[in-house]
Amino acid sequence: MIVDSQVHLWQAEAPDRPWPPGGAARAHLPHPFTIDQLLPMMDEAGVDRVVIVPPSWEGERNDLALAAAKQYPDRFAVMGRITLNDPQAPALLPTWKQQPGMLGIRLTFNGAQVNWLSDGTADWLWPAAAKAGVPIMILVAGRQAEFARIAENNPGTTFILDHMALSADIVRVGNNAKAIADTSALARFANVSCKMSSAQTRSLEPYPFRDMKPHLQRVFDAFGPQRCYWGTDITAKLSKATYHQRITHFTETLDFMSDDDLDWVMGRAILKRLGWPD
Repeated sequence: MIVDSQVHLWQAEAPDRPWPPGGAARAHLPHPFTIDQLLPMMDEAGVDRVVIVPPSWEGERNDLALAAAKQYPDRFAVMGRITLNDPQAPALLPTWKQQPGMLGIRLTFNGAQVNWLSDGTADWLWPAAAKAGVPIMILVAGRQAEFARIAENNPGTTFILDHMALSADIVRVGNNAKAIADTSALARFANVSCKMSSAQTRSLEPYPFRDMKPHLQRVFDAFGPQRCYWGTDITAKLSKATYHQRITHFTETLDFMSDDDLDWVMGRAILKRLGWPD
């Protein structure tokens, strides 16, 4: 079972579907990316399932992702967006996973939301998600110290780190090793696991992305096979590698993982963590 732990889908900006300020600048591609494009790519590469993560540039919308999960429930599920500063948001948590195809929440702290991780805006969510059994995917690149306090104070909340907490800015200034060390240190919290996603995007080399191997191995050694998840974030630098190459990067070039390890990392672990029946 091969399960991609992160793919964005989105539609074009339109008068009845406006994007937030700065959204167009953050979009991975200058055109929409939908299930009509994704499904043939999955089938050709042998990807069984995808966790759809609605992108920040389209705003706090889950409709496109949920429609895909409704149409193809055996192929797609959703980690949805939530408006943290909406007074009505806390009331959504108890029934969040009753939305067909919805498995949890994904948070990003960028644009106008850059300070929400630390200014108290998000504080209500951590205990509410624990109580409702809602796992959270979270992007905390460069903010591992802030996140460590949150993870420690909320041991009942299931947290999944996005992209090993690496960002394009961290890669550009050459701080990968420190960032990976900070991320690996978070493995001490049993409620924290890690998406080894977008590794190809963070690489400065072509396939097979050898510069990423030590970083991936350090994360894997810290978290173990049941708390690490393969993922592509495929629309980021879409032309850098085929979908199949993003699979074989893990299955054929990362020799520090056994076949059993790969079974967990390539799909079994994320299904278990999110409660997506196989």
